[in-house]
Amino acid sequence: MLTAGRLRPTISSMNPLNELRFAVSDRINDAEVGPRHVPLSLLGDFQKDVSEFLRGSTRDVDPAEVLVSVDEGSLALVASGLMAATTLWADLERLQSLGSLNLIDPKRAAVVERWQTSARQNPHRKYRVADMTAARISLSVDVSTDFRRVEEVWVTVEKYVHGKVMDLGGKTKPNVHLEMSDGTVLKVSTTQKLLAQEEQNRLYRSALLHISAEENLLTGALRNPVLLAFEAHQPAYDEAEFQQMVRRGTAAWSDVPDAAEWLEGLRGGRA
Repeated sequence: MLTAGRLRPTISSMNPLNELRFAVSDRINDAEVGPRHVPLSLLGDFQKDVSEFLRGSTRDVDPAEVLVSVDEGSLALVASGLMAATTLWADLERLQSLGSLNLIDPKRAAVVERWQTSARQNPHRKYRVADMTAARISLSVDVSTDFRRVEEVWVTVEKYVHGKVMDLGGKTKPNVHLEMSDGTVLKVSTTQKLLAQEEQNRLYRSALLHISAEENLLTGALRNPVLLAFEAHQPAYDEAEFQQMVRRGTAAWSDVPDAAEWLEGLRGGRA
């Protein structure tokens, strides 16, 4: 079973973590595995797995720049300098669900699968990833865990997406690059005809796009987005409109000398 249910939905909302403890425990020749008693092959494989798990595909962690110390007890490596490893922390959050391997970085998923296979072949073997207090992150892989990939389901949808147009156009494959509020850029296919009929300059400005796309029912991710139209968009707050409302209100109350007294009169007067 997955023994770590303590990981909260958003680590980023707390004080950022900077260290992770990777540990492997086992019994070999009736002795507990530790820094002074470990097969060379297990040591090499574990070091390689830790390095790959930290680095991932996006390489937001450079193992060459991570400081590692060896902990007492089981064979444990403590990695520090991980505060900026955003995808690492996001993947650790997702690993709280057993059906999450297709939701995390593929290289990290491959490490978890190797650990799970190894644990099933060696019933005493157990892998663990945790913060130094195990209060916020505590992930275990052993003979009983069943991490797996869940089949992805994509459905065709129409959506409205808002962001800032960073680029648009193209000779053979015209598209719009829309920067979303989280900093990601959505590349939306379009046609030269649709872009040519736009009278408003959209570049480097906020825009509301009506698109069709395929949406992942599990993650909400979008793929193959196609622009249907630019929609009229007004910010939630319009200073000119607000000032106009103030002027209208002032004019409507101009013949009331004391608004508070007038309101009390409507209520039936003071008790």
